Amino acid sequence: MKNARLEEFRQVAYKYLGRAKDATFELTDAILLTRNVYSLADLSLSPVFRRKWPSVYEALQDSRPQRQKLMQLYIKQIPVEGRPLLAGDHTNWSRPDAVTLQERTYEHSGTSIAGNKPITVGQGYSTIAWIPEDSGSWALPLRHERITSWENPIEKAVWQLKQVCEHLPTRPISVWDSEYGCAPFILKTANIPCDILVRLRSNLCLWGEPGAYTGIGCPRKHGNQFIFV
Repeated sequence: MKNARLEEFRQVAYKYLGRAKDATFELTDAILLTRNVYSLADLSLSPVFRRKWPSVYEALQDSRPQRQKLMQLYIKQIPVEGRPLLAGDHTNWSRPDAVTLQERTYEHSGTSIAGNKPITVGQGYSTIAWIPEDSGSWALPLRHERITSWENPIEKAVWQLKQVCEHLPTRPISVWDSEYGCAPFILKTANIPCDILVRLRSNLCLWGEPGAYTGIGCPRKHGNQFIFV
């Protein structure tokens, strides 16, 4: 039954790959089966990629996957029992020497040179994945898209989360790192049917609602202050 289910999944996914689906499908298998990839041409050496090496580049150039339908296909693989656990993240693809690469932006990098600011030049990607809670070390990406120069990580993450939650049968729980622990993200996700758990910065200060006016002096603009250390 597992083999039949896997075969059915692969057939449907193949149908949603758009143009150049044969080369794209084999390229996907090559990526899954290749432990270390140092260049795109390396993938053409995989035994499951039965084409010449130029087809790797042609597949990436011509393919137009139907992202929305692929996302719905992935969601169908999530067990219906319990509440899904989603994880959102913003990662960078550092390309400081690719001066002709279009749409390069400044991205946060945790592996900067000592003494320099923790940034790099490249492209940013926003991902939302389903995380199995019981066992295993893998995740199922539901949305994985580049953050263009006219977008920001918050807007992209909110849009992706909305797209995913519209097709989930139950209300999910989503977890995010400290980049999303800000008022714009909380406000923009308020109407999305999802419970959100966000990590806050260690030096973040939050203010509560001010108390009732006592009639003496100027009304307070802020209430209690909460400092996370």
